[in-house]
Amino acid sequence: LAVGWGSRAATAWAPYLGGCELVQSTMDCTGRWLSSIPGNLQGDTEELLLDDNTIQVLTNASLLPYIQLCHLSLTRNRLELIEPGAFLSSRGLQELSLADNLLFTNYSLTAAALSALQALRTLDLAGNRLTEDMVSLFVWNLSSLESLSVARNVIMRLDSSTFTNLTQLLELNLEKNYIFEIDRAFEGLQRLQRLNIAYNYLPCLVGFGLTQLRVLNVSNNIIEWFLALESDDLFELEVLDLSHNRLLFFPVLPRQNKLHSLLLQDNRMSFYQHLPNGTSLANVTVQFLIVDGNSTNITTVRLWDELCYSNLSSLRLLDMSQNQVWGLPEGFLAQMPSLTHLKLNQNCLEAFHLLEDSLAMLAELDLSQNQLVELGAELAVGDILPNLQLFNVSANRLQALPPGLFTHTRKITTVDLSHNQMDLCPQPHVAGEVESPPCVDIRGVVTLTHLSLADCGLGGLGGRPFQGTSLTHLDLSDNCQALSRGLGWLQDLAPTLQVLSLRNTSLSAAAGDFSSLSSLVRLDVSGNSLTALPASLDALGLHSLDLRHNCLAALPAGMARAPLGRSLRELYLSRNPYNCCTLGWWDALQRVEGLRVPDGREVTCRHGPRLLSPGALPEPVRHSCRWHNADLALLYLVLALPTCLTLLVAFAVVFLMLKEKLLKMLKSRCGVSSPY
Repeated sequence: LAVGWGSRAATAWAPYLGGCELVQSTMDCTGRWLSSIPGNLQGDTEELLLDDNTIQVLTNASLLPYIQLCHLSLTRNRLELIEPGAFLSSRGLQELSLADNLLFTNYSLTAAALSALQALRTLDLAGNRLTEDMVSLFVWNLSSLESLSVARNVIMRLDSSTFTNLTQLLELNLEKNYIFEIDRAFEGLQRLQRLNIAYNYLPCLVGFGLTQLRVLNVSNNIIEWFLALESDDLFELEVLDLSHNRLLFFPVLPRQNKLHSLLLQDNRMSFYQHLPNGTSLANVTVQFLIVDGNSTNITTVRLWDELCYSNLSSLRLLDMSQNQVWGLPEGFLAQMPSLTHLKLNQNCLEAFHLLEDSLAMLAELDLSQNQLVELGAELAVGDILPNLQLFNVSANRLQALPPGLFTHTRKITTVDLSHNQMDLCPQPHVAGEVESPPCVDIRGVVTLTHLSLADCGLGGLGGRPFQGTSLTHLDLSDNCQALSRGLGWLQDLAPTLQVLSLRNTSLSAAAGDFSSLSSLVRLDVSGNSLTALPASLDALGLHSLDLRHNCLAALPAGMARAPLGRSLRELYLSRNPYNCCTLGWWDALQRVEGLRVPDGREVTCRHGPRLLSPGALPEPVRHSCRWHNADLALLYLVLALPTCLTLLVAFAVVFLMLKEKLLKMLKSRCGVSSPY
């Protein structure tokens, strides 16, 4: 239960009083390690914030100076006791937060103190280890309360005595307790509009009759049945959250209601009107044995009749994801003409029919992660899904969609066809084939901006599959053959395409010509076998580039100075076999202002068999790399010089040793005398 405690936006100029900050009439003493309420604060304080301190006792004199106090927050202290006269000088208090303290210790004395607050409208007692009897004592005399939170306590059972006299209560938060039984606990709360009983242990809700309630949250319990009273009274219920329970059947709702959001996610729900073997259970009744004290009642319910009698004409959101639904009863969606969001993902659906009338208002349809092999539609009758904007059929077994489906969806913006086995039209003609295989035609769908075709088994795309579209986001990941004909088929998206994912598509640097995609700002080419960065990327103004899981030994040395380096704001580089001795590009990227490498700590380089971090190369490795990167001519000169010197010395030694013999030989041959 959220409780507002006013604005703290102007603390920069706020004066300090006793270590606290004053902003207008709000005194903020949060986190000051206070063991008691300061007595030297301004007496005209209307809001006093004392959260995150170490106060243990609120004495009779603690609040005497603050006669104008309206809001008091003591959240996350060590409060064990509020003395009975502590609020006598602050009878005008309207909001009080005592969450996350130890009020169970002296609860009877604290309850006596609270009884003086006849103007209190909001009370937060969450996280105080309170039982139902303690809570009853705390609120016994607080008839003015409009909002009460007793979340995160140890309440186990509620009955008619728990909330006696709370005739003005509008909002009640009971989440994260241990409640397993409720016996007429809310019948006296005639103005209650919002009730939160999430994260408890309720096994069922039978005989629901709170006609004035607008929002009911009973998610994260162990509920198997939800049965409303058999009544023609109008229920004000607008939001019902039964998600994360153990529902076996669709809930039996009030016949007359204002329900616009029904959340049934993560249950065990199915429909048994028709079983897979053709057996019909449409007329089968279910009997509930209700034990109340010494009396036993048997309630007989015809599930399908109750379902049909409920008025769901105002329902806009229906979430039945993560259940065991393999089919919907006939006429089920026809009861919901206002439905705009339908979530049936993660079920067991094998077929789904796109009805013309019942889904006319639908803006979002999620059928992902089912077992769909067919989508049925009577396209010749009229417009199908004319208001649909988001269509998700990912992770099914579909091979095609109804022909011309998207020509009727005049507002469609997002389509997810990933993880099916589909091809895009037009298909290249194969000699010998009588007719082309089924394909999905999105040509001319001018409203479409987001399309996911990841892992669709796309063959070599050709022709102009995106002609007449204005896609801004396209995901072609995990299609190993999609780029076998190059990237020319993306030409129609050049003016609009901004985000492109080509992860794991066997992209090569030679085939990757991105020069025409001038609007591209985000590109994912991870998971390929790139040994060099495609040269066409240099001229693009990309903001984000993903190069992970490739075979790059280095990036271009001048990348940081190229238009690509100046425009990049996000660059992913890990899982590449970079050479530790050619890291000049890495050092240059580190100096690019505004560039972020989110996986920088995972980037490694190779030096022999070792994997090292580019930013922390050991000195021996640096020394080795300096020799490796030296000028080869100089290296050859250094290597040749000792050899030449050795030969020269050897020649001189030989000459000196044989000098006399050589001279005699010359003299004898030339006949010239020479003095010695």
